[in-house]
Amino acid sequence: MRFALGLEYDGSAFHGWQRQENIRTVQGCLEQALSRVANQPTEVVVAGRTDAGVHASSEGLDGQVAHFDTPADRSLRAWVLGGNLYLPADVAICWAKAVPDDFHARFSATSRHYRYWIQNSQTRPALNRARVTWDHRPLELEAMAMAARSLVGTHDFSSYRARGCQAKSPIRTLHRLDVMRGSQPGSIVLEVVANAFLQHMVRNLAGVLMTIGAGERPPEWAREVLEQRNRACGGVTAPPNGLYLVGVEYPPEFGIPPATAW
Repeated sequence: MRFALGLEYDGSAFHGWQRQENIRTVQGCLEQALSRVANQPTEVVVAGRTDAGVHASSEGLDGQVAHFDTPADRSLRAWVLGGNLYLPADVAICWAKAVPDDFHARFSATSRHYRYWIQNSQTRPALNRARVTWDHRPLELEAMAMAARSLVGTHDFSSYRARGCQAKSPIRTLHRLDVMRGSQPGSIVLEVVANAFLQHMVRNLAGVLMTIGAGERPPEWAREVLEQRNRACGGVTAPPNGLYLVGVEYPPEFGIPPATAW
């Protein structure tokens, strides 16, 4: 059978999602836990491979989504509670659901939703130091929002992807790039939704918007960078600390996320 899982994790102590030999990764920990529940090797496929230091949060949405195939006869409750029993404290399975064989966590997804938290204050945070990006420069929200609006749509995002990005095409559709005040004093939140993302795309978008917010470039610069189609023109890559994958959207027939945890 094929099962889908909803996950959340604190990426601070992980070297990203993808399994690597002798390195702590989210995929490695999850596969070890599920293999113990299934009593046989179990491999997972994920909706989006997050980088080192990047988090996944299910708060209000479905978080990271993965699927796996197994002949093991286990209940949904066993996959969730059993999986969490063997997972480290910084990863949790939030829900499990049986899905048809044509469901694919990555290729069935129609959009991904990321959230980027910026702590804009003169002094650095202590408690949330690994979960927000700190910028001491006063950031102008309206300038950032104006720049963000110019990037929404279907474009060649070559200037906003990592130089080593292996995606075959740099064309992506950015459905949403909103800049708003966060719920905490001094916080700024970027809400970013696209059909798919290039490597480091959200962090590069954040880096350009923060540069504009600091008054070092005008709002028009974001569009100018886009039109250059050259990563060398794209400015600084923002840190991973404040980046969260918060949701993955699928066609409604798959019922993701489910109404109940199991």
